[in-house]
Amino acid sequence: MSIQWSDNTPIYRQLKERLVGMMLDGDIKPGDALPSVRQIAAEYQLNPITVSRAFQELADEQVVEKRRGLGMYMSGDAKDRLLASEKQRFLHDEWPAIAERIKRLGLDTAQLLNNTKGESA
Repeated sequence: MSIQWSDNTPIYRQLKERLVGMMLDGDIKPGDALPSVRQIAAEYQLNPITVSRAFQELADEQVVEKRRGLGMYMSGDAKDRLLASEKQRFLHDEWPAIAERIKRLGLDTAQLLNNTKGESA
């Protein structure tokens, strides 16, 4: 599988976000093993240290747990933790820019709700 990496964000963060998305979407479930560092490094042609850094951030956030000799596993409450942190990040980092753009374009709530199917205003 091929993936395009952005030059704007460190690759380990992009990989972490990809793993978080898989967990939130249910592709990886609580108790499931994550692919190994070597497996991900080979599949995406990444340095294993880059993959390890993404895994370490997930472990620091208690989203995954290390099982000595077995690998990394999604923790039982990971989805709840991820939803809370992703909601907070959205409201703090992303929403203000979206709200400013809505205001700049003069859109109102009714227009936004009526155009959720990708129709133009």
